[in-house]
Amino acid sequence: MIAQTVRTILTNLPTFLFVAAVICPSLMTRDQPWPRRYLSWILLLAVGIDGLWAGIFHVFFPAIASAQIGWQQSPFEFEVGIADLALGLIGVLSFWRSLAFQSAVAIYAIVFYGGVAIGHFVQAFREGDYAADNFGLLLILTIARAIALAILLWAAWRMTATERLEESYHARS
Repeated sequence: MIAQTVRTILTNLPTFLFVAAVICPSLMTRDQPWPRRYLSWILLLAVGIDGLWAGIFHVFFPAIASAQIGWQQSPFEFEVGIADLALGLIGVLSFWRSLAFQSAVAIYAIVFYGGVAIGHFVQAFREGDYAADNFGLLLILTIARAIALAILLWAAWRMTATERLEESYHARS
């Protein structure tokens, strides 16, 4: 029972991290505007920890990662793993950084996830690779992360601009 529970959690870690990234900012203190709180938590958990997790598998356990995605092992998997590790590391670090730093990380992640999603669609339709981690929930999460990051980034900057306008207005009054 415990072994099965651990296996389920580890197999579905990206899903759990994404859900936690949506729930955690709802439960935390309201010391930041809502877009910034959600952006920070998605960068920490759904981008950061998930990127580290994916990178570890691609770099250190490529046979497992390849089989899950429906790939043959390739030297390029190491490169993907390093990219995942780098994104994961800066995602984690961005949790404590400025909106400008988070924006750079989010934009990189949006481009990276967009490319990953396109690659998975190509693999599915051109190569017939409908493996669960190529054309399933992981693909949906990849697209959801990119969309969530784009919306939250836009909302965080918009709110920041609105606050600056309000401060300017109050300073003149």
